[in-house]
Amino acid sequence: MKKHVKILSILVLGAMLMTGCGADPVPVNTETATDAETNTDTETNTDTEVITDEPASALDESQADDCSSATVTLRMVGDILLHTPVEKAALREDGTYDYTAIFSHTQDLVREADLGLVNQEVIIGGEELGISGYPAFNAPYEIADALADAGFDVICHATNHALDKGKKGILNTLSYWEDHYPAITTLGIYDNEEASQEVTILTVNGIRIAFLNYTYGTNGILLPSDMPYCVELLDKERVIADLDKAEAEADFTVICPHWGVEYSLKPSTEQEKWCKVFMEHGADLVLGTHPHVIEPIEEMTDDNGHFMLVYYSLGNFVNWTSGTGEGVANRMVGGMADVTLEKDKNGTVLISDYDVIPLVTHVTKGTDGVTVYPLSEYTEELGQTNEIRSQDSTFSYDYCVDLTEKIWGEAMQ
Repeated sequence: MKKHVKILSILVLGAMLMTGCGADPVPVNTETATDAETNTDTETNTDTEVITDEPASALDESQADDCSSATVTLRMVGDILLHTPVEKAALREDGTYDYTAIFSHTQDLVREADLGLVNQEVIIGGEELGISGYPAFNAPYEIADALADAGFDVICHATNHALDKGKKGILNTLSYWEDHYPAITTLGIYDNEEASQEVTILTVNGIRIAFLNYTYGTNGILLPSDMPYCVELLDKERVIADLDKAEAEADFTVICPHWGVEYSLKPSTEQEKWCKVFMEHGADLVLGTHPHVIEPIEEMTDDNGHFMLVYYSLGNFVNWTSGTGEGVANRMVGGMADVTLEKDKNGTVLISDYDVIPLVTHVTKGTDGVTVYPLSEYTEELGQTNEIRSQDSTFSYDYCVDLTEKIWGEAMQ
């Protein structure tokens, strides 16, 4: 249980009260733990605005003069990986799909954040392109409805499966989001070149946050010759250009890379190399996906004192792999990154609080048999009934607890 982060926020607040709001938030230091724990509440601001070119200095004057600090809470989950058994659990007798059950135990956690983010691993091309699982995924539009209902505001689409249904899959996905949920922000895939050149900046509670999303590749599928911009790739020159623009225009930069080695519980050399690039060009928060298992959280500080927080992999949010044997149990454990940003009256935005909420995918046969629980609500009894035990007998409630403690230690809620 991570306790020292909670007390840090209180200490910062106390310092501000004693000094006339002059104290700045500080990066969390995991080396200085305390035994005190305090719960704080945040209000959700639904007035999120997408801005691409307005300079970061264009702040609301009344807010700039306000002595109180502005805060934003971000929560992100990992891969929405819709294997065939997951699709079958959502299928109804009339041929429609309903994914509500998947999010029923976690949606409150997402909704109470100012911004909810998710990695939509598979393309949402609709039934006309054929609903399919591994290896070439395609989801029905109802998954978009469920994500919106669950409270997600930002959808990361730059994954290695983005081109599983070609150009049409991308066009269908973006069209559905635009037609049905125009307030939701999509990242990482584009239907026009102009949009692909923009850096997405959302203004929430007066804090301008840049969001970037890239994938290492597309499983060998070539980008369409007439839409070479349709999937955002981890191209060094492009990433640096985007980061530099974000640094100039936003208060804080979040980068969501789809990277790493599948099923590895530790970051790869390639991930570490990319982190150096991200840090050198001003990234503040890295929220990684793709390995399908959880990986460590790391605090990084450069020689100039710039702080960057890295969640190397949030693992799967939901999945029902067909794999068997050792290691399958690892794929059932994911995490929800929980990060609080704070902006003082001088305009400085830093991370004042962070942790991770462990999650478990619970699968049983039948309609609505797939759902995701916070580990804090999971039980030994549920663990014994999880169908994944027939594929990896080591899975249990205790296994999930031990895995999260091994990988995240104190950095979890």
